[in-house]
Formats: sequence, C-alpha cells, structure tokens
Amino acid sequence: MSAGPKIVILDRLQSGESANPAPENILAGIPRARVSNQYGEPTQQFFCGVWTSSAGKWRVRYTEHEFCVMIEGRVRVESAAGERHELRAGDAFVVPAGFEGTWEVTEPCKKWYAIFEPKSPPQEPA
Repeated sequence: MSAGPKIVILDRLQSGESANPAPENILAGIPRARVSNQYGEPTQQFFCGVWTSSAGKWRVRYTEHEFCVMIEGRVRVESAAGERHELRAGDAFVVPAGFEGTWEVTEPCKKWYAIFEPKSPPQEPA
C-alpha cells in the first residue's frame, strides 16, 4: 500500500497570525485581520485556510484567484468600476486575479479561503 498524499482536515477555530492590510491601503477604521493557512502544496501556488477581520475598509488588488465562503459576519466588496456585493455568513464567491477595488468588513467576519496564485501575472484581454 502506498503512503501517498493524505486528506487534510481544516480547523475553523485556529487563531493564525496577523495579516493586517498595509497602512497605505486603509480607507476607514483600524481593521485587524488574522490568517491561518492550513494547507499549501509544494509549489506554493495553491493554499487555503481561515481568515478573520474586524471592521474597516481598504483597497485591494488581487494577483491571485480566491474562492471564499463566509462563515461569520458581513463584508462589502466593490470593484474599481463600482460593482458592489454585500456578502454574509453562508455566501460563497470567487475574486478573480486582476480584481481591483475595496474590501469593507461591516461586521467582524470569518471566512474559508482557497487561493490559487499563478506563477505569471494575469494577462489583460486583447
């Protein structure tokens, strides 16, 4: 029998490490975020875990593709073009690489995340 890859059980109660937005990106509040990476594969292109944050609003620019499932709280994600999404516990969504806009935590939140970071930056459509 092979001792190959094993299933990884994720723990939503892990506390993780500080992952606050860069001060120059903060637009409102003093958001305090934590991240608990619970799985990463050897190339470091794919990883997942739990992220939490207190209230605040900051600018974002994604180089990665991120799948999210809200566990607790509420957030508002708005694109640079003004498309706005209100998301709460139970909602699942994807933020594609190349997305620019703002992320606002309106009620302290927790989410599952799964991130794929391409080795090369996303190409703009021709």
